[in-house]
Amino acid sequence: MDRLWAPWRKTYLRSTRVKSKGCLFCGLRRSKDDRKNLVVFRGKRFLLILNRYPYNNGHLLIVPKRHLACISQLDQEERQDFFTMLDLAQSALQTALKPHGFNIGMNVSDVAGAGIPEHLHWHIVPRWKGDVNFMPVIAGDKVISESLDSAFVVLRQAIQAQKGLKKL
Repeated sequence: MDRLWAPWRKTYLRSTRVKSKGCLFCGLRRSKDDRKNLVVFRGKRFLLILNRYPYNNGHLLIVPKRHLACISQLDQEERQDFFTMLDLAQSALQTALKPHGFNIGMNVSDVAGAGIPEHLHWHIVPRWKGDVNFMPVIAGDKVISESLDSAFVVLRQAIQAQKGLKKL
């Protein structure tokens, strides 16, 4: 069996589980400090949040405002709005960061790798040709080419430039 080592993730795993009181995403929904909390956009039913511990530059999360643990709990409007939010996220990333592709997915339950299993969320990870290199293997470091603050600014600008935000 081959193993993929990701030692840079230990900071996230240790800090989130120890410090977390209540649901992280529900706390972000209630907070008004979007910049501090990396909330790039607030839709009617979803938040679009920069991942504080990204796999890659611009790694976004789509998070339902309602506290839900699984897809079956989404109502019909949320299911439709999810795809509108996904389209907005991809368009903003394409405009702001110009990735060559995306990984889009979710982990349902802690046994599937969900870091926050009690609140459903999707990952949108921009990808570029050559974005995987020797650094994680040799040095144990993942190189993220842009700061969270800079990514927040360019993504928020790209979203504000999108048409049809009132539909969200």
